[in-house]
Amino acid sequence: MDLVILVYRATSRFPQSEQYGLTSQLRRAAVSVPANIAEGAARNGSKEFLHFLGIASGSLSELDTLTDLSRQLGYLENPEELDGKIDNVSGLVMGLASSIRRKL
Repeated sequence: MDLVILVYRATSRFPQSEQYGLTSQLRRAAVSVPANIAEGAARNGSKEFLHFLGIASGSLSELDTLTDLSRQLGYLENPEELDGKIDNVSGLVMGLASSIRRKL
């Protein structure tokens, strides 16, 4: 959830012309991460949970790419904080997936 808040704060400073473009894409990718983790955790089995963790991981990759683009366009004031949080959450998601796989 902290990652989502960071993305919302960062994109609130983006140009108005990006409201329906990059801003929207970044926010949707960020929200997708905890939403998919929650949905997967609520499912019936570990394999389904792993599937949703995979989707969350894909959203993190999308977020990373969009963050790089935003940095190149000069829209991000403090990209290091966002990059660090994306890396941290990615590690947590991968660690959780590995732990579940070991139990299968």
